[in-house]
Amino acid sequence: MIPILTSIQLLLLRSVPGVGPIVACGIISELGDLRRFKNFKQLASYVGLIPSVHQSGGHLRTAGLTPRANRIMRSYLVEATWVALRFDPVMQEYYRSHQGKDVKRILVKVARKLLSRIHAIIRTETPYQIGVIK
Repeated sequence: MIPILTSIQLLLLRSVPGVGPIVACGIISELGDLRRFKNFKQLASYVGLIPSVHQSGGHLRTAGLTPRANRIMRSYLVEATWVALRFDPVMQEYYRSHQGKDVKRILVKVARKLLSRIHAIIRTETPYQIGVIK
């Protein structure tokens, strides 16, 4: 039997464009309760949508995505991002504002934005509304 909290989270996740039943179940099964993360940065770090940082002395260098990540979750979010770009005008605008850069890097930025929205709807327990917030 599915706990009530999880079924509510599944319904909330299904309101996000690009998140279908399989991706919603994958998110819940991989992450559990999203409210266990204190803030969004911890969640993004766990999923692996943050840059890798190399620091020595006074030198700070950032590289691509961190290798310490939940790769299944990252792939779920990237695939959901492709669909969200087709249906959400705010995501399309964000994608177009970075036009001219590497497509994969832009896609990771949009996936991070999508993850922040997923985190917000689970925390506030309100369904996602397309094109409301920039």
